[in-house]
Amino acid sequence: MIERIGNCRIVEEVAAGGMAVVYRAIHDTLGRTVAIKALKSSAALEEHIATRFEREAKSLAALQHENIISVYDFHREHGSLFIVMEYVSGIDLYDLLDRSGRLPFDVAAILALQVARALDYIHYRGIVHRDIKPANIMLARQGGVKLMDFGIARDKSFTDLTEAGIGIGTPAYMSPEQILGDKLDARSDLFSLGIVLYQMLTGSKPFIEDEQRSVMHKIRLERHPRVRKLNPEIPRELERIVDKCLEKQPRDRWQSAQQVVMALERFLARYVEINYHARLVMFLKAQGIITQLEADEYVSPLVGVPGGSAAGQPNLAARLTVRRGLTVQGVITGVLLLMLGLIHVAPLGAAAPAPPAPVIERGHLRVVAFPWAEVAVDGIAIGVTPLAAPIELEVGRHVVLATHPWYAPLERAIEVGPGAATAPVEVVIDFERDGQLLPGKAVPKEGL
Repeated sequence: MIERIGNCRIVEEVAAGGMAVVYRAIHDTLGRTVAIKALKSSAALEEHIATRFEREAKSLAALQHENIISVYDFHREHGSLFIVMEYVSGIDLYDLLDRSGRLPFDVAAILALQVARALDYIHYRGIVHRDIKPANIMLARQGGVKLMDFGIARDKSFTDLTEAGIGIGTPAYMSPEQILGDKLDARSDLFSLGIVLYQMLTGSKPFIEDEQRSVMHKIRLERHPRVRKLNPEIPRELERIVDKCLEKQPRDRWQSAQQVVMALERFLARYVEINYHARLVMFLKAQGIITQLEADEYVSPLVGVPGGSAAGQPNLAARLTVRRGLTVQGVITGVLLLMLGLIHVAPLGAAAPAPPAPVIERGHLRVVAFPWAEVAVDGIAIGVTPLAAPIELEVGRHVVLATHPWYAPLERAIEVGPGAATAPVEVVIDFERDGQLLPGKAVPKEGL
């Protein structure tokens, strides 16, 4: 293994592919951890590969966005080429899906939103990524999301190295026009993003090769299975966002990444009440990818406090600044009032304050209903599934009532123990399996 590249001391190899190796290194001058993507010597001898690698470095170096990997330097040494870039400690989406299967729909929507923001940024600058797929999306341990690998991106600043009529990318994530080798624009990336979002929500890709038809044939000519057919818990609004991404004709899709950003933001505003980074950190903790100690370090203890926490909104820093300012102002005001004799201080020996109220243990309940249900717990209406978050309850016995206009109500008695929202007790209510269809009702073929 190479020991040094430029001002960087190699620590370890973290990944290897057919043409490149990625190292973790320490930049001597900056004292920071960096990642170094090294083109293998054999690949560096191929002029078109070397040119594309250098072009990736130049394209990335011109981009500064929180959802895109940053490039710090480019080197030619040891008969090879090296890109020195931001090091992100975390897990890529490919490995995350391999480990977890489908993701909670709010987590999937947050990830898609961050990627859409990155796409909006590069599309505005005339760049089409052309290889949006799970392996190129990184989820940092702190809850950040980064788009990676611009190796085949088309930048209007450069001549395209791809031959006309030849599709380039990863077949299962290509748009129909990309498969045909047509000229691509931003809408091709949005089709690929739709495939990734579909996979996050259902645990499978929308177009899968079989004995009769290739994946490319299906992408071009066949309709994808409906998201809610594979996962009925997905809200229809989110399904519609996916469907519009996956339209065969570019003119029928979302026309810009900004439109996707706005659609996902509207959706998430109804379902996620805490900071998006915090939600992703909680998910990583629940998956065992980070420890509780790390989660506590990355997320403010105010996150998740009922009644709207300071960390509960994307403008966390501003809200915390305001609250800290009010606290300092309150202390100063209190001192002045004390000096003026306007605050009474109890003398020594005064009666002790009343003891604090006993702490009531709390637990959490997650209700899963097929196809959906209006949920009430202990006679109190909660909402319609899928619920945005687990229900917080006192520890003990509770009665869950689920109603649906097509079925007789179903009731479940459950025992809730102490536990965090990341590990709730789960109750599954399946009307289609256990419910009794009401007279005169018939289940539509497309589902409820």
